[in-house]
Amino acid sequence: MLHRSLRLFAILLTFGAILSFLPGQEKRLPERISDQTYRVSVDLVNVLCSVFDKKTNSFVTNLTRDDFLIYEDNQPQEIRNFSRETDLPLTIAMLVDTSGSVTPKLKFEQEAAIAFFQSVMREKDRAMLVKFDSGVSMLQDFTNDPNKLADKIKKLKTGGGTTLYDAIYVTCDEKLIRETGRKAIIILSDGDDMSSRATLEQATEMALRAETTVFAVSISKGGFFGVGDKSEGDSILKEIANATGGRIFFPFKVEELDEAFRQISQELRSQYSLGYVSNNPGKRGEYRKIEIKVQEKDLKLSYRKGYYAPTS
Repeated sequence: MLHRSLRLFAILLTFGAILSFLPGQEKRLPERISDQTYRVSVDLVNVLCSVFDKKTNSFVTNLTRDDFLIYEDNQPQEIRNFSRETDLPLTIAMLVDTSGSVTPKLKFEQEAAIAFFQSVMREKDRAMLVKFDSGVSMLQDFTNDPNKLADKIKKLKTGGGTTLYDAIYVTCDEKLIRETGRKAIIILSDGDDMSSRATLEQATEMALRAETTVFAVSISKGGFFGVGDKSEGDSILKEIANATGGRIFFPFKVEELDEAFRQISQELRSQYSLGYVSNNPGKRGEYRKIEIKVQEKDLKLSYRKGYYAPTS
């Protein structure tokens, strides 16, 4: 009897995970599927850090452990692990906005998404495709075949409202939090959210818990549409990207995407990995602020600005 009950529970849990990736399904937030299936207490805090030259905006990849200082809640931490891995496999989730507000720019989005996978993916990389409008749908699970992703992208059609926060939340909660290595979300959107049940804060928290870097490609100016001032949506995309250690790009047309994608690819493969064991032994699940410094003043850094402590 116990065996049957456990089996039924597993089936229901799997079915629930599938439903939350279908359009228009109710999701109860902020309860997390990852809380039920992925409770791991990890003492080592790993932070990926990109370093740029302020004058040239080029990547700086020749620093050593001694060049870095790391703080948690303003308290200095000892760097236990340090590496400059430049060619690690990537795990990527592409989130494409198909809401009604982006209908005039859908072709721009499709061309952008296909160009990204064709220019960035290598044999060891894996990527998935998610679309969001009035709901969130996973169109392609993880694959290393860019042609499979391109086929799904070509069939995209626009729908109703916008659930950007839900798309980030569900993708991190159900997929990325279980992955290891270097993980990234690439968002193609104008950043406007009209119908999510999750909040901006909840979406950002889930991205941090999944240790995922968010890169946003704004389409508010794409395809020769919306050439006025930056929208509120751009500010939202920038906020999520900055919090997770990513960046936002503002291509005006498809031809300008090559440089943006080249930078994303190079950045993901050229980050420093800093690992430390927090000198705060508490396990209450609270947010802890991270700050990284280098001695050289002509350098700028990009890294996630904090993490959530484990719970006992």
